[in-house]
Amino acid sequence: MKQALKNCDTNEHDCIKQVPCVAIKKDNNKHMKSYIFKSICILAVLFLFSCEDYLDKAPESTLTAEEVFKDFDHAQGFIEEMYAFVVDYGTGGHWQTDYIYGDDAIVNNTWMPSASIDNGNLTFWRNSNFSYLVVGSGRNGHAYDSAPFNRPGIWDGGLMGIRKANIAIANIDLMINATQEERDVILGQAYFFRAFFHFEIMKFWGRFPYIKEVLSDDYQLPRPETFKECALEANEDFKKAAQLLPVNWDDHSYGQKTLGENKGRLTKGAAYAFQGKNLLMAASPLMKGSTDTYDYDTELASMAVDAFAEVLKLDDQGVYDLVPFDRYEEVFWKSGKKVWPGSTEFIFNGMGGSAGRTRALADVTLDNKLTGGSAVLISPTHNFIYNNFGMANGLSIEDDLSGTYGTPTYDPTKPFENRDPRFYKWITVDGDVLSDKPAAGNNAIAQLYTGGLHRSSGTGSKTGYFYKKFLPTLYCKWNTGMIVNNSPWRIRMRLTDVYLMYAEALHAAKNNSTTAPGSYNLTAEQVVNIMRDRAGVPHVSASIVSNPSKFMDELRRERSVELSFEAHRWVDIRRWVLADQLKYRMKTGLDFPKDHSYFQEFELKTRVCEYPKHFWLPFETNQTQFYEGFPQNPGW
Repeated sequence: MKQALKNCDTNEHDCIKQVPCVAIKKDNNKHMKSYIFKSICILAVLFLFSCEDYLDKAPESTLTAEEVFKDFDHAQGFIEEMYAFVVDYGTGGHWQTDYIYGDDAIVNNTWMPSASIDNGNLTFWRNSNFSYLVVGSGRNGHAYDSAPFNRPGIWDGGLMGIRKANIAIANIDLMINATQEERDVILGQAYFFRAFFHFEIMKFWGRFPYIKEVLSDDYQLPRPETFKECALEANEDFKKAAQLLPVNWDDHSYGQKTLGENKGRLTKGAAYAFQGKNLLMAASPLMKGSTDTYDYDTELASMAVDAFAEVLKLDDQGVYDLVPFDRYEEVFWKSGKKVWPGSTEFIFNGMGGSAGRTRALADVTLDNKLTGGSAVLISPTHNFIYNNFGMANGLSIEDDLSGTYGTPTYDPTKPFENRDPRFYKWITVDGDVLSDKPAAGNNAIAQLYTGGLHRSSGTGSKTGYFYKKFLPTLYCKWNTGMIVNNSPWRIRMRLTDVYLMYAEALHAAKNNSTTAPGSYNLTAEQVVNIMRDRAGVPHVSASIVSNPSKFMDELRRERSVELSFEAHRWVDIRRWVLADQLKYRMKTGLDFPKDHSYFQEFELKTRVCEYPKHFWLPFETNQTQFYEGFPQNPGW
């Protein structure tokens, strides 16, 4: 960490080469003198319009701090690179990214990141070319590269982003040729990004020093004693950002020059959403230091509820809206040029990449005989589908089979029948249509039975399933129009996530599902039922609602279904202190013949996961040896 931060303080040419942030040249008085300001055309990638509106200097031109921050256009040009440091999990690790690190999927290549996690080898992250956590060897590390996997990862980009945010905050008074409204939005973005990049690092590495100044010379950054300490610092920055950022850029003078093309920019809703998420994370059992999965920090959970409530109020005002089930595909993929997925649920996302890189997120979900892509395939695990995608009656399979809630509807000899509608919307099973083109031949129908065409070793499903959340139903190389126009995206923050986090925080704070907070008029039970109403699933059983622990389990199952395959799962099962339990370590597939005469679950991999060792990534050893007060994570 220290070396990464200091690269920007020492040699300006090394800084340009190694760390794509603004370098500081120091005079004898150790004050900022000038900047190497890289005028990079990232807006053309990020917001789908020309970068000339904000960046009008030649690449690597030398500007003083006064020039960089003299007015809104120049200052916004400086801010823009931080958007590129927001890692796109779906495509940020490889051409076809292995991005699902939880128990919800298994990858068919042992050299991919999730295979290392399965083996308990969390030291993989620093030297992996294929993980979104860091820039691996052989990558250029340029934030403005059209390929997301060439940009900085969570660790590198987070440190760079924190530094850039601190530079912007420190120099805000230099914006003498700007209105107060323009200064506010620059400062609001900087406060957001400072908090956001700390939050991103903490999700994976745990408690981390909160850096609020531009570091130079020698310094020490001892780790805080608790996760909460750093989270509360981030909370203050998110609060400031929410006060300063607009609801919609199009409604302000500074957004007029890019009118109608501001969807990717930071807003008040994004600040409130991440404020709540940061607080919920800190309130969660792991971050509280508890091994009881139901033991939350109720004070932090209550604060999270109030932050999420502000987003839901914006939803009530028409700023956001839950997408109906018959149009739900708009959230995850959208056809057409210059179209952002997310629809009316979109709150915030990274900048994505070129069309080919973005479509690669869909390619990892199917056998390459169907896509024509590489051999990388992510198969959803049977254990995840069985434990979370329940029945059409609204019950989990376990509850349905118990007989406590009526006559069971799950038939083990017909496991694909009578399931939750979301099962059919997002999971491909044996016999589903894959292409309506004659040229597809035998590939037109999914052959996912044991030994079937799409279950073959190497490129086929390891589990008996594909998932189709990020692609049209008929996405394959014979439906070329769909491939060319398809734009899948794993949205970093969307409205459904906010609703479910609000419900979790509220239930944790109140220890019941039927009490609304003072800040909003929905109970946790009502939120879950809103999700179910959309999908056409019956409401939660009254006996489950009345049992706080049982309802929390059901709420988490609802989250697991709604946000399936969106890269939340690994973080969730860790913060809930569940990742070391056998139920969450064992990855299984489903063995069945072509005639479906039997179905048998089988073990593919049992993940190595011990508490607390495998709940946090280890820091590089040298990062823990610069000075006293920065201990390694436990077990490493």
